[in-house]
Amino acid sequence: MKSGAGKIAVKRVYEESEPEDGARFLVERLWPRGIKKESLRIDAWLKDVAPSDELRRWFKHDPAKWSEFRRRYFAELESHPEAWRQLLELVRRGERVTLLYSARDREHNNAIALKEFLEARFKK
Repeated sequence: MKSGAGKIAVKRVYEESEPEDGARFLVERLWPRGIKKESLRIDAWLKDVAPSDELRRWFKHDPAKWSEFRRRYFAELESHPEAWRQLLELVRRGERVTLLYSARDREHNNAIALKEFLEARFKK
């Protein structure tokens, strides 16, 4: 594995920010419930990298749909490289990137899928 692939972290927005987070990006289409905009330390809110509303509603964080969700989400990402290119460039420069999400499920969410997608692109 190339050295930069480990530079992508995933964290819930409700967890404290830490210096080792590096650049922090909210990767949700909707603002997280219960979080004030001024209290969340983020470098950018990347709405366009989040799954489409249609895909998000279809998935409903159902683990049984995880495989198909990833396939559909990756297809959406492939058709909009401008949405995620800056994240990949930061990783290629050796910078740490933390993808922030709000879902309760820590294993089946768009930030986990996005990390997988970006790491696969990094290895190419």
